[in-house]
Amino acid sequence: MYAPERQQETLRLAREAGRVDVLSLADRFQVTAETVRRDLTALDRAGLVRRVHGGAIPAGRLDFEPDPSARLTAADEKDRIAAAALAELPGGGSVVLDAGSTIARLAAVIPVEAALTVVTHALPVAARLADHTGIDLHLVGGRVRHRTRAAVDAWALRAYAEIRADVLFLATNGFTAGGGLTTPDLAEAAVKRAAIAAARRVVLLADSAKAGQEHFARFGSFEDIDLLITDTGLAPAHKVAIEAAGTEVVLV
Repeated sequence: MYAPERQQETLRLAREAGRVDVLSLADRFQVTAETVRRDLTALDRAGLVRRVHGGAIPAGRLDFEPDPSARLTAADEKDRIAAAALAELPGGGSVVLDAGSTIARLAAVIPVEAALTVVTHALPVAARLADHTGIDLHLVGGRVRHRTRAAVDAWALRAYAEIRADVLFLATNGFTAGGGLTTPDLAEAAVKRAAIAAARRVVLLADSAKAGQEHFARFGSFEDIDLLITDTGLAPAHKVAIEAAGTEVVLV
């Protein structure tokens, strides 16, 4: 079995069971534990699973996990959103890439020959871009949250206070026209708020399943967002309300 086939089967098992462990996968595929760890690392970098001690869980399971059918359909939607976001990259300019699975997908499809300055506090995003010789990559430091692999706290806040980027590609756990943008963790909310302040233009990448969801920590409103790229599942009422707040909405 080739690596892509193993990884696809590993992802299926993780989604069905809610968790996979290294030793069981090694036995199932008749490969070494180290081979399984490399597979899990590849899936983690793609934003499809989250590494935990001894194995992995599906991405998102630790925080308001969607049901299995929602996870299966969201991958295609996120891929379409990421592809559409490529048109918003500034030629030879600077961008901030937030932490999030759709942002990681955007990082994965940025052309190798792209000439950009990229700033990110997300380890999976940085790993995707580390081999792009045309990209001047800056990794923001701080305490790394295990759930999202994102750097937070004072170091990250200071770094974003020192820059002014052309475009921020922003992620969110939930959004409503009235309640704005929310995420479960206060530390991540603070970094997202700092990233918004560090950019001239803000592009929100969020699939329609996040519409209407509200979480504990609020980090912005649609007055802060220039463009929302989402999928065609967004309800017309949400689209109208968001556009009334002054945000352009693109459905893909």
